[in-house]
Amino acid sequence: MKTLKIKSFAIAALVVLASCNNDDDNTPELINEEEVITTMTVTLTSTGNNDVITLKTQDLDGDGPNEPVVSVSSNLVAGTIYNGSITVENETVSPAEDITEEVIEEAEEHQFFYTPDANLDITTAYTSLDSNGDNLGTTFTLTANQASTGNLTITLRHLPTKPNTGIDDAGGETDITASFNIEIQ
Repeated sequence: MKTLKIKSFAIAALVVLASCNNDDDNTPELINEEEVITTMTVTLTSTGNNDVITLKTQDLDGDGPNEPVVSVSSNLVAGTIYNGSITVENETVSPAEDITEEVIEEAEEHQFFYTPDANLDITTAYTSLDSNGDNLGTTFTLTANQASTGNLTITLRHLPTKPNTGIDDAGGETDITASFNIEIQ
């Protein structure tokens, strides 16, 4: 009888020890803190003559009372292909922090989207991809097809579903978005 009690105790002890999990430590889980993005600069360089057009949005007070300052340096030329690149920065610190580097390092977790109004006759194509071959969009081409006017909205999404067919089915969180009034002559 004594042997049975010891065996029962040993089995119970093993069950208790097996149910303990080494993950029960009190170490807090690291959280990937969202970066502050105050400024997005889009540089469009024409493939024909290297003319540079800059689209920029800057919102130094974030959700403060002031609206972002949005600018387009000049009109696009119909029939022209532009090589595009995007940088995002945090200008609340000095010197400004280039967030683009982090977006590229975490490419699988980010994607830029280019959404023209229906009346703006442009097409875009991604030229930068993540390590899985899915779109990233820090670089792209933009073709200004015919004379037209409208808004081009550029959005950076964090944790979008990849691959996707566009922003409507991508999900994720918007890190920054801006609409630029574009005229193609």
